Amino acid sequence: MTAPAMHGGLRLAGNKKRSTQSALRIAAAPSQVVLPLDQHAGTAATPLVQVGERVLRGQPIAQPQGEISAWLHASIAGHVSAIELRPTPHRQQPAPCIVIDSDGSEESAAHEPVDVDRLDAVALCEHIAAGGMVGLGGAVFPTAPKLLLGRQADEVHLILNGAECEPWISCDDMLMRERAADILRGASILCRALSAARCSLVIEDDKPEAILAMQAAQSAAHPNIHVPNIDVRVVPTIYPAGGENQLVTTVTGLEVPSGGLPSDIGAICHNVGTAAAVARWIDHGEPLIRRIVTVTGSGVAEASNIEVVLGTSIADVIAQCGGYSGRVARLLMGGSMMGRALASDALPVVKASNCLVVALPTDLQPRGTEMPCIRCGNCSEACPAMLLPQQLHWFARAQDLPALDLHGLLDCIECGCCDHVCPSQIPLTQQFRDAKPALTAHRSAQAAATLARTRFEARDARLARLESERQAKLAERRKSVG
Repeated sequence: MTAPAMHGGLRLAGNKKRSTQSALRIAAAPSQVVLPLDQHAGTAATPLVQVGERVLRGQPIAQPQGEISAWLHASIAGHVSAIELRPTPHRQQPAPCIVIDSDGSEESAAHEPVDVDRLDAVALCEHIAAGGMVGLGGAVFPTAPKLLLGRQADEVHLILNGAECEPWISCDDMLMRERAADILRGASILCRALSAARCSLVIEDDKPEAILAMQAAQSAAHPNIHVPNIDVRVVPTIYPAGGENQLVTTVTGLEVPSGGLPSDIGAICHNVGTAAAVARWIDHGEPLIRRIVTVTGSGVAEASNIEVVLGTSIADVIAQCGGYSGRVARLLMGGSMMGRALASDALPVVKASNCLVVALPTDLQPRGTEMPCIRCGNCSEACPAMLLPQQLHWFARAQDLPALDLHGLLDCIECGCCDHVCPSQIPLTQQFRDAKPALTAHRSAQAAATLARTRFEARDARLARLESERQAKLAERRKSVG
């Protein structure tokens, strides 16, 4: 079956071979970890421990708050030395963190494996939540709420995202090459939780080793892997084919509605790393306390993929990859297109840390002086969300919130394609990112105003009805007296 062509996108020079020449490595345990309470989309978790308390590896140390939140577990055994605000790589402001100093032991909390055949789907979702599972592709949306949302659809199609379209990131590639069976096992568990009728695993065609490994694992048909109607789907290498909405359209041929979710059309997407983590939790009782990180760029001595425990300092991770090899121009968490620039390597690895790009000046496209928009239309042709970035640019500059809303600003996935092709070097993505909070607040204010007007009109109608009834009773009384 030929995949529908994605609108826009870019064919970018790949830099994955730097980090895929050697096998996946396991990092040494650090002497200290810093674990932010907000390593997931939604509300930050609430601490369950106190300063001075001893914790075991894998022990729950913070519980979710609200419907969209996630459990947090100790990634090493030791003592809680602080619960305080610390700088983090994924937020602009310091966030509450639990700091654990290692005591040198590897003592772990007891989490028994689970027989998924003995759990109904809702109980399975709840157990997955207890493992602290989130999306490991970068968005870190809690896994369990997404599964429960998917169960509301009449028929669910599970899509496993192994596209990994960013040009520097290769952690999913190496995971698929070396732990394909774990991914398929996780897929079978997720299918059961969703009661999914179909499952597709999507890989871009620049990962031939991963494709062969996944196909071989599928053919092996391990007894505990029961994935209904799974197909390994190979798609062209076009950035950002791994974007959730773009992936859904590529696989199903259906478009996610503006402002909607893939579940609205019966699709649920999970990263292959999430699937493997779910398998480890279910079969081995290991919650989400580690992840694979691509460490790459000309500024690191040994570009590689390394599995590290959460909370390890970035400086420690780079040191375990041979250290710095030159004067670093930029340190990015994430890829070169959607990554976040880091001010320091003292920050911790978090659940969203899929890649560290240690870049020398020659690694990244230099940004020139911003010039006026010339209305060339390159940004519109490249936009995978089918927006008009040049129009959004003008409305963002004018702070015209109604116009930004009308032109779909909140559908922007911040992929950076428009920046990449803009001859005027306008930082469009940053403009759109900065404008979104104001538009969200504007929408909330409008909704509040509409609700207040509805209540006022309902109150007026109720008072008018009561007055009408009172007048009717008075008239009836006068008539009976007269």
